[in-house]
Amino acid sequence: MRVTLLSKALVVGAYQRKCELIAAHPDVDLTVLVPPAWGSQALERAHTTGYDLRVIPIRFNGNFHLHHYPTLATELKRAQPDVFHIDEEPYNLGTWLAIKAVGALEALRPLPKTIFFSWQNINRTYPPPFGWMERDVLRKADAAIAGSDESKAVWQTKGFAREISVIPQFGVDEGMFAPSPCWGEGVFRIGYAGRFVREKGLDLLLRAVAQLPPQAKIILAGSGEQEAALRELSQQLGIGARVEFRAPIASTEMPAFYQQLDTFVLPSRTLPNWKEQFGRVLIEAMACGIPVIGARSGEIPNTIGDAGLLFDEGDVDGLSRHMAELILRPELRVELAEKGRARVLKKFTMQRIAEQTVEVYRRLTHV
Repeated sequence: MRVTLLSKALVVGAYQRKCELIAAHPDVDLTVLVPPAWGSQALERAHTTGYDLRVIPIRFNGNFHLHHYPTLATELKRAQPDVFHIDEEPYNLGTWLAIKAVGALEALRPLPKTIFFSWQNINRTYPPPFGWMERDVLRKADAAIAGSDESKAVWQTKGFAREISVIPQFGVDEGMFAPSPCWGEGVFRIGYAGRFVREKGLDLLLRAVAQLPPQAKIILAGSGEQEAALRELSQQLGIGARVEFRAPIASTEMPAFYQQLDTFVLPSRTLPNWKEQFGRVLIEAMACGIPVIGARSGEIPNTIGDAGLLFDEGDVDGLSRHMAELILRPELRVELAEKGRARVLKKFTMQRIAEQTVEVYRRLTHV
């Protein structure tokens, strides 16, 4: 079974482990097509054994809706896949052009089976031409993979009647993301990694930390439009000396980041056009044995399950109480660390995600 996987996300080296695990199946001959960079993230080569990783040109790099691959048709003719997995939302130009490229493969009969991937968990209507492209993709795709049950429901509501499998885009390499306890006395380290934008609720996190004793320190790793405002807020709250801002961290260095923490917090807030789609940083922290705290936003409660602490969106006092409880109760930290690691091993390893994905391929091709 020849499979071609098109994915801009696979410029991230840690994510490439899924490709190695897919390719390890003896019935799969895998070709992975990636751009040389996505936005400011240049291609990393961390896990490239057992499959053909091909770097292809991209147009409109970093533009979520308009990026596409001008040489894709040539790559498909070369690979002649049985399955073409388009790791992208169905309303984007790149996905629509990829589906059109499959339709133009007159020499291949039968044509490759096509799959799209989606995290979209809000039923949104897109203006032309994106709405038109979405409808065309939904008519022609043979199957879909949704990152959550909410996302699956969106596409069913929009009329996609073919198979939709619920599989997170990427799992965690449990060997790379592993516990390495370094909890110390006297300092309680709270961490966040990701975008500095309003929907991530970092202002709430700073206000909650301001209610904690001085031993509580916070590390914010990432970048975004709210960085200056967050720095100013930390000064206004009188906790500037307790807040450390760090630049975005490479995927291969994330385990070391998590392992220095006492807890990891994802305080997201839902906006009219966005709600949390999964929270990958949560499963990475859980795999590292770090207790997690999350807002009841979008998919976060389903990601954490009973292996962490949850608070209502916007509830600064509730978030502060959870962190204070972890400071006062080291035994709760240990309990949640064990539960979090166990939950990841059961549901969210890269191996499990790869196996579920291969099963989708097999069902499509009746292998």
